[in-house]
Amino acid sequence: MSQNTQLWIYDTTLRDGAQREGLSLSVEDKLNIARRLDDLGIPFIEGGWPGANPKDGQFFSQLQQHPLRQAEVVAFCSTRRPHMPVTEDVTLAAALAARTNWLTLFGKSWDLHVTEGLKTELNENLSMIYDSIAYLRRQGRRVIYDAEHWFDGYVSNPTYAVQTLEAALRAGAEWLVLCDTNGGMLPHQITEIVRTVGQWLATLNLKNPPQLGIHTHNDGDLAVANSLTAALEGVTMVQGTINGYGERCGNANLCSLIPNLQLKLGYNCLPAEKLATLAETSRYVSEIVNLAPNEHAPYVGLSAFAHKGGIHVSAVERNPKTYEHIEPTAVGNLRRIVISDQAGLSNVMAKARSFGLKLDRTSPTSRQLLHRLKSLEDEGYQFEAAEASFELLMREALGQRPKMFDVYGFQVHCERMPYAGSGVNCSPEDPAGSSSLATVKVSVDGKILLHAAEGNGPVEALDHALRKALERFYPELERFYLTDYKVRILDSASGTAAKTRVLVEFGDGEHRWTTVGLSPNILEASYKAVVEGLEYGLLKLRSEVKAKLVACQS
Repeated sequence: MSQNTQLWIYDTTLRDGAQREGLSLSVEDKLNIARRLDDLGIPFIEGGWPGANPKDGQFFSQLQQHPLRQAEVVAFCSTRRPHMPVTEDVTLAAALAARTNWLTLFGKSWDLHVTEGLKTELNENLSMIYDSIAYLRRQGRRVIYDAEHWFDGYVSNPTYAVQTLEAALRAGAEWLVLCDTNGGMLPHQITEIVRTVGQWLATLNLKNPPQLGIHTHNDGDLAVANSLTAALEGVTMVQGTINGYGERCGNANLCSLIPNLQLKLGYNCLPAEKLATLAETSRYVSEIVNLAPNEHAPYVGLSAFAHKGGIHVSAVERNPKTYEHIEPTAVGNLRRIVISDQAGLSNVMAKARSFGLKLDRTSPTSRQLLHRLKSLEDEGYQFEAAEASFELLMREALGQRPKMFDVYGFQVHCERMPYAGSGVNCSPEDPAGSSSLATVKVSVDGKILLHAAEGNGPVEALDHALRKALERFYPELERFYLTDYKVRILDSASGTAAKTRVLVEFGDGEHRWTTVGLSPNILEASYKAVVEGLEYGLLKLRSEVKAKLVACQS
């Protein structure tokens, strides 16, 4: 295996990952994750199954208007239904309507699934695979064929399983992806079967042979190991999800797979500078899907390179290789040593540069900022997905955070009431509506202002009240708006007294930014995040105007 062998990473977080129990993604969530994966350098991003639900259709429609920079967005679909012409199949029509260059089509490899699941004949299944891929190819699409339950199918009936691949091959599939859909295979089984498929393809002497891929699930806690052994047997596409999200026990975790493939086995997966953002991407996605990050996850977890004390600390300070299998910065993580106040300073410096701020590594301000950051994180703040709040924190430490307004206090009143026409008293069968009224007291340029506004909920009411108070001084507030709101309970054992972390996202049509608030009171946490979101938006808009004026004058 060459040190420069290209391996194509295929991310299915937005489709297969979203099937994890307790995980739900809005259209905005999917778009944000797709953009972050695009920034990471992932070449193939599976966006979902158009036609299966309205959100996936909206997702592909949005990306048609605002395409990603480098990644190929892939629509997912199944073969045509039994005994139905491909031209009448709504699944294939919806996939084509997504207007992606690439389509991933899955078909049945296991005879058990054909006869028991599809309730059809084995030959009809072969026709379904061939007809569907050939039809998509005639429409100008490039096709990745996911051979569902491939390994179980091969163990059960190897002759028929190979016939399903032959059908996909004859129809024009460019990739044949072997799927361990039940997640029960062992590495030696993966090795033997992938090797057999590779040898079979070689005997065909095809001028343009298809490439092989691997798609594993983690039901045996071996998804990463199984994908690695498949790569060593020559597959050129590896499919998985960020943080291993997926149905049941999850999918192959790309946050472990990619560094293992690139740093340990020498495959070319991502540019080195992109790989160095992997930990940040992992945490970002965990915040977007509103699931607590796994602090002990390999490579990207907060504790992956943490050294607590005694012999370990002294050894790592002399030579990090004594207790670290890679350099943490290679994946964007940090070495954490309790006795060292330098831990994490390089990350702070990198963030300052990304914000366009000058920060001297040797200045007391840098260490004070690092200490402040650690204290806030210890309290429960998380800045990976709330960079706007971190930039405001950094500007405050540098004395570069202008005072645009002060908020002296707020009140929120929520009322549950019947819908019009439903009568005075509401029963469980007669649902009630609710409204919120927020009052805020702010100061701008020494002027005290008291304003109130209503909203469908307390956060919307707070947002409206603040805008109402500030719009006279800052009319540009109308250019951006609240686009997302997420809540996480941090210490659930405390019950209703638990700390609450709130993430609020704003956007102006071109840019998006997220701020964070923390408090045992969910309204207090929301208020903090909303206030910072409005402040950051004003700061950025005014910076852009100033930059344009300078450009015009020059």
